Amino acid sequence: MLALVLGGNGFIGSHVVDRLVLEGHSVRVYDRRSVEGTEFVHPKVSYYQGNFDDHERLNEALDSVDVVFHLISTSVPSTSNLDPVADIQSNLVNTVKLLRVMEAHSVRKIVYLSSGGTVYGVPEQSPIPEEHPLRPICSYGIVKVAIENYLHMYSRLNGLDYVALRASNPFGPRQGNSGIQGVVGTFLWKVANHEPIDIYGDGSVVRDFLHVTDLAELCVSAANSSCVGSYNAGSGCGHSISDVVETISGFAGSELEVRYHEGRAFDVPHCVLDISKARQMFNWSPTIEFEDGVVDTWNWIKKQKSECNSTGIEISNCIA
Repeated sequence: MLALVLGGNGFIGSHVVDRLVLEGHSVRVYDRRSVEGTEFVHPKVSYYQGNFDDHERLNEALDSVDVVFHLISTSVPSTSNLDPVADIQSNLVNTVKLLRVMEAHSVRKIVYLSSGGTVYGVPEQSPIPEEHPLRPICSYGIVKVAIENYLHMYSRLNGLDYVALRASNPFGPRQGNSGIQGVVGTFLWKVANHEPIDIYGDGSVVRDFLHVTDLAELCVSAANSSCVGSYNAGSGCGHSISDVVETISGFAGSELEVRYHEGRAFDVPHCVLDISKARQMFNWSPTIEFEDGVVDTWNWIKKQKSECNSTGIEISNCIA
C-alpha cells in the first residue's frame, strides 16, 4: 500500500507515519513544514513540502497513491470562531478540492481525522454513540461535520471509500507547546517551564483522552479495512481537568500553580465517546492507560528540553 499522509510532519501525522513504516507500507508525507534534520525523518519516506491549497503540488504527491490520510487542520476549537470564513475556506473548501484531485487520480480510499470532541455539541447521553445528533457549537466542529457530509456524498456518487475518525482528545509525545490545543500537553509544558496552569471554569469539564499511538494504530487499521463511515476514536473513559492537574502533580515534583478563569461558551461540559463500533469493526482497543500516557508525555518533554538546552536550539524548533 502506498499511503499519502497529509500533515505527516505534525503531532498525530508523525505517529501515523511511524505506524505505516512499522507495518511495511510505502509512505509519502505532504506538509507545509520540513522535518529535515529532526528525529521524525524516515529514510524510506518521500517528503513533499507545500501548503494545503497548493493543488499543483498535491497533484504531484497523489500520483499512484492507494490511500490518503487527511490529518490537516488549519484551526482549533478555541480559535475557529474568531474567523469562521477563514475556517471554511482553509479547511472545508480545500478538502473538497482535494477530493476532486483524488478523483482525477482514481484514489478511492481516504481516512479523515474528524472530531469526537466537537461534532456532537453538548451531549444528550454519555458515552456518546455515533448516532447522536450532530450539533456543534464551534466553527471547528461545524466544518468537521460538513467535511464528513462531503465524504458521504462522494461515497454515494463516486464510490469513495472513506473512514472519518471522530477523535476525542489525543495526547502524547511530540505534542506542541503553543498552548492553544491539547490540555495534557499544554499543562505539562507549563510545568516544565515553571509557569502557572490556566483553567477555564472550575475544572469540572470532562474529556476523553486518547494516547496518540493508540490513535495512530486505529488510523492504519481503518485504512486496511473495508469499512466505510464515521467512527468514534477515544478511550471510552472520562477525566476532568481537575483530574489531569492531580495526575500531573503526583509526579511533577513541585506544587503546581493553578489560575482559574471564567468558563468559555464553546467548551462542552462533558464528552466521553462510545468506542464499541471501532472496537468491533477494526479489531482495535486503546492499550495505554491515561496515567501511563501522561508520564510518557512528561518524560518526552523533559528529554526535549534537555536536548534543546544542550544545543541552544529554540524549543519550538525541537517539536512537531
